[in-house]
Amino acid sequence: MKSLITAAATLAVLAVAPAAAQAQSMSAPEIYGSVGYAHADAGDFDLGAIQGRLGAKLSPYFGVEGELAAGVKDDSITVGGVNADVELNHSAAIYGVGFLPVSPNADLFARVGYGTTEAEVSAVGASAKADGESWNYGVGGRYFIDANNGFRADYTRQEFQDDGGSADVWAVGYVRKF
Repeated sequence: MKSLITAAATLAVLAVAPAAAQAQSMSAPEIYGSVGYAHADAGDFDLGAIQGRLGAKLSPYFGVEGELAAGVKDDSITVGGVNADVELNHSAAIYGVGFLPVSPNADLFARVGYGTTEAEVSAVGASAKADGESWNYGVGGRYFIDANNGFRADYTRQEFQDDGGSADVWAVGYVRKF
């Protein structure tokens, strides 16, 4: 699993190289961070998480960002007549991001990346951890109320490998340019 994340990170860095050449027209990359809430719909259960992101907009149209999340809302499912609790332990992902500026204070974006997620299922005094790696893609927008502070909303689809299913993740949060 670690080698796949390393490979995805390397691929993202290699994809950034052409954009870095374009970035010379900008005085410096726009570094930003965000924190917010995400709701994940995985079909049989819904989970909630606090997300943190750190990104760099390397040109007006391209950037990269990393994302970490920790579960804060669990759910219950019934399997074979037995109730089980499902909770998100954590998730992490790295993305390439394409930006479309629509005004001086707003932009739309699309992102594609690779991530890993760990969840835990517990029932009748026993528990088991499950992890999965996923290809992720989504769209969203940012709106800044002043030069550095704004809001972000986005949708991300996680397609887990090895028939691990999928999840639709809706997120809202505060974003800050540094």
